[in-house]
Amino acid sequence: MMNSLKIKLLGLITLIVVFIVSISAYVTFELQKQMINQIARRDTMVLAGTIQNGITNAMLSGHKELVNDILARLRFHESIEAIRIYDETGRILNSSDSGEIGKVVSKPYLKEISNDDPLSMQRSASEQAFHTHSIVHNAPACHKCHDPAQKVLGILEIDLSLHHLDSFIGKIKNNTAIATLLIIVLIVITITLFLIFYVDKPIRQLISSMRKVENGEFDSGVIISSSNEMKLLSGSFNLMINKVKQLMSSMVLHERELAVAQEKLAHHHETYLMNRKLEDQLKEIENLNISLEERIEEIEEANYKIADLAGELEDKNTNLERAVTRLSTLNKVGLAVNGTMELDWLFHLLVKTSMETMNAQIGYLLIYDHERQIFNVTTLLGHESTAPLGTILPMTPASVSAWVVKNRQPLLISDIDETPQFDRFSALGYERKTLICVPLTLKEEIIGTITVVNKHDNSIYTSEDLELLSTIATQAGIAIHNAKLCEDQQKNYLNTIQALVTAIEASDSYTRGHSERVTRYSLELAKKLDLSPERLKVVERAAVLHDIGKIGVDLALLHKEDELTSAERYDMEQHPLIGMKILEPIDFLQSVRICIGQHHERFDGQGYPSQVQAAELLVESRILAIADAFDAMTTDRPYRKRLSEDKALQELLNNAGSQFDPELVLHFVELVKSGAFAGLKPPPSITGVSDGTGAAAFHSH
Repeated sequence: MMNSLKIKLLGLITLIVVFIVSISAYVTFELQKQMINQIARRDTMVLAGTIQNGITNAMLSGHKELVNDILARLRFHESIEAIRIYDETGRILNSSDSGEIGKVVSKPYLKEISNDDPLSMQRSASEQAFHTHSIVHNAPACHKCHDPAQKVLGILEIDLSLHHLDSFIGKIKNNTAIATLLIIVLIVITITLFLIFYVDKPIRQLISSMRKVENGEFDSGVIISSSNEMKLLSGSFNLMINKVKQLMSSMVLHERELAVAQEKLAHHHETYLMNRKLEDQLKEIENLNISLEERIEEIEEANYKIADLAGELEDKNTNLERAVTRLSTLNKVGLAVNGTMELDWLFHLLVKTSMETMNAQIGYLLIYDHERQIFNVTTLLGHESTAPLGTILPMTPASVSAWVVKNRQPLLISDIDETPQFDRFSALGYERKTLICVPLTLKEEIIGTITVVNKHDNSIYTSEDLELLSTIATQAGIAIHNAKLCEDQQKNYLNTIQALVTAIEASDSYTRGHSERVTRYSLELAKKLDLSPERLKVVERAAVLHDIGKIGVDLALLHKEDELTSAERYDMEQHPLIGMKILEPIDFLQSVRICIGQHHERFDGQGYPSQVQAAELLVESRILAIADAFDAMTTDRPYRKRLSEDKALQELLNNAGSQFDPELVLHFVELVKSGAFAGLKPPPSITGVSDGTGAAAFHSH
């Protein structure tokens, strides 16, 4: 596109036009600007002379107040910036700005003004103003007020603003630029139209005709009459096409004759060669037929052997694929069930994995109670049963799980219609067609059963499925055993630590039962917030153990009735850190440990021991802080008496947003007023009197 002749011509002409018109506009603008400056200078001289004559006449007549009046009136003239009179030393005698009187000008112009030219004018480029200076001579009329020996009474300076002149010149400049741009645009448009109609269009017609000639269309002549030159060019082009057409016709005729002759010659030679080759190939074919008959017999024998081997290989591949699939499934199940120590989640994972592996529609796990001879439904997936989890099922003769427990072996039912001793509809409310039920054993003792029912593809379960589910159940029993061991270990840890907390509270009649009440308050608030079961467990454990760190605090501080000193308060405020250090070795209590460390932190970041900001506080810690504070305010302490329930709630509301999470405080107040803790009462007051001490004091000890 950029290599187009039209673009090059248009670009060159445009540059020339822009250059010539821009130079002309610039010269015209400068001439106008000089003319305007000369007119402005002349008008300024006339204005300055008029003002000087008026002030001089007023001074000669002795009317000083008239001079002041002239200066004051001219001060507000739009083109006059300042008028002042100063003596030969530069001290200002009078001015339109009264604040200048008595000051000294920076440069007196007396030496630059001659008697022959009493009025001079300079233009300041930086200030955009004309400065006129004129000498006021001492005349006989002034001798009554001035010494006749004084030749010069003062110098009159008038500063005239040129801003209005610059604005006018700017408008002229803009108008000149717009006019220049319009002229350039009109010239370019005119030239463009000329090039399009008288150059570009004829050339395009010639190019179109040339392309047709390239494609073999020799009848595509062109007639152009836009100019004599183009008419001559089109005529020459048409003549050239006719000559090329004649040459092409002659050449094609010769080529055809030559091709026919070459084809005849080549055909005779090829026929001779083909006959020779055909004879040789016939001899080879005879030999090949003999060999082929022998090979066909060998291939038939080999095919029989290959077919036998392929059948055996297919059977082995099928068995191998099944074995690999079972091993892969067992490996995944083993990794999954051994990766968790939570029994509820383990049961859910076992049922879910078994259903996916066995392509089952329904799966459930029952725990067997030996003493009561019943089953507890712990996990049921794939069916919306009307019976909730935890439902108790009796051991009846029609129960598949009862049969498995009684006979201590797994059971495969390919078709329920073939086993009339079992009901088609389960006690859990679904229809059974095909199922597998296997026992879960722990140290040779059956602890429950796991069952998969009905396949998604409506096929039946096989003995291979039974073997696979039995293997999964064996791994599950080991995982359940490990989970129970871990659960027992955790219970032992918690019981030991709970014993320490109980020992601490037993030594202090004021805090007896404090952990139990804080636990109840915290759990109810956490349930209202719909926290997950895992987080509810963190809340419960943290509430029970939140004061474990007080085992490292001096008992005298815990029982002190007077106000604590700064050092004693510091020691008391270390008990959250002590609690965190006590629980540090116990891995499964790390979330509980963080919660305990934060239960005395404030929502505004001013709590202790670490001044944790609100954004970093666990929700569990915020819950525990409210529950701990409420129980502390509603029970007697050595340093103050209990508050009533209403006053304690009001204290929580008063400190919401600063000490406590405001949203959680509203939920807690709602719980208390709804009677959620009606059966939870603190120990009776020792004195039976409430002194009204509020939330400002309950964190002191």
